[in-house]
Amino acid sequence: MLALYMDHHVPRAITEGLRLRGIDVITAYEDGAGDMDDSALLDRATELGRALFTQDDDLLAEATKRQKEGVTFGGVIYCHQLRISIGACINDLEIISKVGQPEDLMNIVQFLPL
Repeated sequence: MLALYMDHHVPRAITEGLRLRGIDVITAYEDGAGDMDDSALLDRATELGRALFTQDDDLLAEATKRQKEGVTFGGVIYCHQLRISIGACINDLEIISKVGQPEDLMNIVQFLPL
């Protein structure tokens, strides 16, 4: 199972919906990382062995930069908040989490919807 780390911009409804489905989720705020910049946040998620879920274009840019530079990170799952409903987002994240392993997303950006 793939554990998730939620960026500070993710709506609480997504986090709570995933928890109701038994997904291992921690938020940046719960981790005391609410004020970290994008680079540090991605480092923290990687350190914890979690894929980072975000709806922040700047964090997407940070992941793309790392891919180009060959800098290892634990994976980013990205969706634009206007292109997917909260329910569809929860469904897709549940699938990724239940069938995925940390190594499956290493250095990868996965876009939602699936």
